[in-house]
Amino acid sequence: MTRENPLSHHEKLRYDYLLKNIHYLNEKERIEFDFLHSKLEGQQKVSEIKPYEELEELPQQTNNIGLPSYGNRSRSSRHKVPKQKIKKQKVKKEKVKKPKKQRRFSFKRLFAWIFTILLFVAIGMTLMFLKGFQSRENNKPKDAKAAQVQVFNGQDTRDGVNILILGTDGRIGQNSAETRTDSIMVLNVSGKDKKIKLVSFMRDNLVYIDGYSQVIDGQRQADHKLNLAYELGEQEGNQGAERVRKVLKDNFDLDIKYYALVDFQAFATAIDTLFPDGVTIDAQFSTLNGVPVTEATVGDDLHATATESPTQTIRAGKQQMNGSTLLNYARFRDDDEGDYGRTRRQQQVMSAILQQIKDPTKLFTGSEALGKVFSMTSTNLPYTFLLTNGLSILDGAQNGIERVTVPELGDWQDEFDVYGGQALRVDQNAYKNKLAQMGLR
Repeated sequence: MTRENPLSHHEKLRYDYLLKNIHYLNEKERIEFDFLHSKLEGQQKVSEIKPYEELEELPQQTNNIGLPSYGNRSRSSRHKVPKQKIKKQKVKKEKVKKPKKQRRFSFKRLFAWIFTILLFVAIGMTLMFLKGFQSRENNKPKDAKAAQVQVFNGQDTRDGVNILILGTDGRIGQNSAETRTDSIMVLNVSGKDKKIKLVSFMRDNLVYIDGYSQVIDGQRQADHKLNLAYELGEQEGNQGAERVRKVLKDNFDLDIKYYALVDFQAFATAIDTLFPDGVTIDAQFSTLNGVPVTEATVGDDLHATATESPTQTIRAGKQQMNGSTLLNYARFRDDDEGDYGRTRRQQQVMSAILQQIKDPTKLFTGSEALGKVFSMTSTNLPYTFLLTNGLSILDGAQNGIERVTVPELGDWQDEFDVYGGQALRVDQNAYKNKLAQMGLR
């Protein structure tokens, strides 16, 4: 006789489901399974089995009294994290998010502070520039003329900015057509390698000057001194800087963006404004008739007049020089090195200025000095260039200054120009390659 199944239809389905998932049951489901299994085996009577009071009961039916129920809970719900743990995780997530919000906010504040500082620096530099410009305008000698910006067809370079610096022997009241260039330099700043490059061209270099030099069998002849280019340009309508730019392009393939003409007074004024205590420099002289020079008597060019030629004695060695002394030192050429020694000293002076100007406070005194120079000399260098490139120039000075002279000592042939004056012939192609390697072309 077949034994009647003690489980109802619903209980049987529930029992089969729990049996199939026997290894995944939680505590409440296992109690439910034990209840159904005991009922199925007939070990106890239904009335003797106490229901699991903490669980919800199924709808009241005559054959499922005491049977616990979990409603519509899915199988996956058994693996969910308890509510208490979920809350803890949420709190942890919120704690992680808060620093991110604070970090983003701090970056915004940082950028705002940087922008504000740069704005105040720019305003300060502008005010100092105007102060210097106005003070010089109010204290100009009676015969001094306002500097005029010349025509200059500047060209951009591949890397950085090339600035033509012409040091002239001009004096207050002197006609520009009577002045000569004692120093011809090209300064490269704001390059990718963050270095400053300085190239000095000796004034006796033989070069081709368009419109003046000879052309033989289609070949342009380098038969004039580089020093002549500025004088010819001034005679053509105050275009000395432009003429020098064209000569350097034709002979050495250099593109130059800006120029600055610096005469005796402008140089000394700029130095004294930038360095009230003087510029630190190690004065170096060569030999005179084979005997080392320990001190030199130099002309005091700044204070020279038509009737008087004062002098000054400069000892060799490290010392502080004001603007006037530094000018006289840079112009000295009466030792055995002659013009080459003068060019070397000019490079030394320029390097010392650039290296000692790296103090960030010089941005302001430098602006004042530049204002004074702007009122005294001719340049197409915009003041905005200093605002946008001032910090990179200071940074470049800290990274070192790469210097070269064209030509280097002994790297030339002695020849004569068309007027019979002694001059230097150099391998221009070799120096074109050297300048390209330095990053100036």
